[in-house]
Amino acid sequence: MESKILKGTTTIGLTCSNGIVFVTDKRASWGTFVASKRAKKAFKINDIVGATVAGSVGDAEALMRLMQAEAALYEMNNKEKMSAKAVATLMANILQGSKVFPYLVQVLVGGMDEKATLFTLDPIGGLIEEKMAASGSGSPMAYGVLELEYSEERNVEENIPIALKAMTSAMGRDTATGDGINLVTITEEGFKEYKDEEVDEYLKKISKK
Repeated sequence: MESKILKGTTTIGLTCSNGIVFVTDKRASWGTFVASKRAKKAFKINDIVGATVAGSVGDAEALMRLMQAEAALYEMNNKEKMSAKAVATLMANILQGSKVFPYLVQVLVGGMDEKATLFTLDPIGGLIEEKMAASGSGSPMAYGVLELEYSEERNVEENIPIALKAMTSAMGRDTATGDGINLVTITEEGFKEYKDEEVDEYLKKISKK
């Protein structure tokens, strides 16, 4: 039977003056074995809400499918999009209700409500609103950069290089983090997932500083 456990990763979420920045790596590990170099860890819930996951791949994918379905059903019934706070609260209730057989995940949920909003969730439904957050085995290295350089007053374009710098710091010291970077932003224009070439351009600019 194929193992679907991811034991190490790094995901980052930042609130900005005009939106959200999410950054994740692409490595899925099984102990010391690199199980995948193309793992998806950032998900679109709807046009204004996204999430990142660390933990069991199978549990993460099942939870994200459930939340995407709930958001679509809410939009169909209410003619408006489910907010980041509503998504995070519903997810917290689902995780709390499943704590006997928990989803083995740590989740960041962010989106554009009246302003950019970010939440962290633990496997049994603990819900905390944050300005910036990192999850996974590489998060201590990422926090080292974020604590020094991040500011919620900067816009998305200004905070993208800081998020990427924090991720490259984690990739340089955490063996379970690596194999490329996924970058996602959420603004009033909607959910945007950046191409590898666009991420590479940002990384080149960072390396020249």
